[in-house]
This record gives sequence, structure tokens and C-alpha cells, in this order.
Amino acid sequence: MGSAPLLNIGILLFCGVLVFHLVTLPVEFDASARALKLLSETGLLKGSEVGGAKAVLDAAALTYVAALVMTVLQLIRLLALRGMRRD
Repeated sequence: MGSAPLLNIGILLFCGVLVFHLVTLPVEFDASARALKLLSETGLLKGSEVGGAKAVLDAAALTYVAALVMTVLQLIRLLALRGMRRD
């Protein structure tokens, strides 16, 4: 098996990873919002602590955005490599 089929398999796998990230992203943002609400409602956070907790939960959710961006960039790179091989 040459490298072209392996490259195509890699592209298909990255497409699967991309779909996974797209599905996970709204779930993570919703989980962060629900966690913040729950922390506030149960009294675990005082009014002055809510802003810090929101910042931490937002940062955690943004790691999923970063993973999505990196997956898209890697997919573009693999597609470019495949295009260069055909020239």
C-alpha cells in the first residue's frame, strides 16, 4: 500500500474528528452554563466569585474551540498534501 491510500484514510479520519468536535462544542458550552447556574443556585459561589468561575468555565470551553480550529487546519493541510501529490 502506497502513501496515497494512507493519506486518504487520514483525511477521512480527520473528517470524523471534525464532526465529533462540531457535536461536542455546543454540549460543552451548555455544560459550562449549567454548571455556573448550579454553582450559583446552591450557594457554592458568592456574588463576587461568579465572575471568576465564569471566566474559568469559559476558558475550559474555549479549549474545545481551539481543538476544532486545529482539526480544521490539519484537515486543510492534509487536503493540500493530497493536491500536491496529484500535480
